[in-house]
Amino acid sequence: MKTPKKITAVEATKLVKSNDVVVIGMAGAEPKLFLNELHNRADKLTNVHVTNCLPFENAEFFVNPLYKSSFSVDSWFYGPSLRKASKNGNISFIPNHLHLAGRKRFEHKRPHIFVGISTLPDKHGFVSLSLSNVYEKEAIALADIVIIEVNPNFPRTFGDLEVHVSDIDYIIDADYPAPTLPDAIPNEKDIKIGKYIADLIEDGSSIQLGIGGIPNAVAQQLLHKKNLGIHTEMLTTGFMHLIKSGAANGKMKNTHIGKHVCCFALGTQELYDFIDNNPSVQILNGNYVNDPHIIGLNDNQISINTTIEVDLTGQCASESIGYKQFSGTGGQVDTAVGAQNSKGGKSFITLYSTANVKNPETGEREEISKIVPFLKPGAAVTLSRSDVDYVVTEYGCVCLRGTTVNERVHLLISIAHPKFRDELTKEAINLGYIQGE
Repeated sequence: MKTPKKITAVEATKLVKSNDVVVIGMAGAEPKLFLNELHNRADKLTNVHVTNCLPFENAEFFVNPLYKSSFSVDSWFYGPSLRKASKNGNISFIPNHLHLAGRKRFEHKRPHIFVGISTLPDKHGFVSLSLSNVYEKEAIALADIVIIEVNPNFPRTFGDLEVHVSDIDYIIDADYPAPTLPDAIPNEKDIKIGKYIADLIEDGSSIQLGIGGIPNAVAQQLLHKKNLGIHTEMLTTGFMHLIKSGAANGKMKNTHIGKHVCCFALGTQELYDFIDNNPSVQILNGNYVNDPHIIGLNDNQISINTTIEVDLTGQCASESIGYKQFSGTGGQVDTAVGAQNSKGGKSFITLYSTANVKNPETGEREEISKIVPFLKPGAAVTLSRSDVDYVVTEYGCVCLRGTTVNERVHLLISIAHPKFRDELTKEAINLGYIQGE
């Protein structure tokens, strides 16, 4: 049986060759030591493609434009560091639905090297990939070289992310803390939105939530519910509170009864302590967890996602501001469609009714409506109008399922900020969506 070789991060970067495709673990599963050494190889390398997803590290090899001839970044999901560095010209987005992200990308560019993190090996020789199994095991199976930063500070989790040491080529000993995401405190708007949604969620429903104040507000409003299930892309601190309170126990699920299913976890240290050695939490492969068919197997599956703007026909731009990539498709379409496949399921798209933005001509900040006659030029449509279900702002919740364009225009204007409703109505008349009085 093969035994992995222990090396340093510096030695690991020397395994990278020009034109290689290097796949990195996602979000909290990033290999920090390797990433922060890679730029030191720039003078020896050209055209190395690094593929990542929701990176936390401001790694020098991509934030510094000096290294753009040596390294490019292909990403499934932008975070703040990639948004800021995108002007360098060596960063590009990979359009995807999360449950197919790994398969489609690896069919196009097979990974030469995978670099991720894991827990220490157990007595049977298995490590846990800990915080993410979105695409990591897929990459490990295909990569020529597998490098793992083994770290005792990461939670040992269960599901489908155990890897035997014989499938690892190189190990780097690491000792940094697991990256945490502070719990966003819901504001007044978040709480209003959370209440609208919670009122439509029945006991025994299975829940999917994302990041931010609105999802956290929803989680808080669900603490009084009973027998909730969890089938979600991301396991958050809000979910931990639901489990600890007894509101979520998974007893009413049709799949993985009594288990809390996700494909990655990200949150506070309290969350990581909770999922450590906790067999009730199952972190399974993203191509399974986010498959709309699998999601739809649970009755009363609830999907809750956020968007940047919605047009009057229901198109949701959730990942770009005009032509500028802001985040990613992620699992929004997977979970929205999956929830509607479910018997009794519901999909909620949430947003504030307005945003304060800088006017490019005057430089002054102004309030704009996020419910708009049409999306900004170049905006990516994340969730099509054919797939939208409920839309929620602080002014109400409307169901667009099965409605005509005429009907949804009236519904969406009813939850826009009152000061923009007349203007939106005039625009809708001009566009021929509705008739004037």
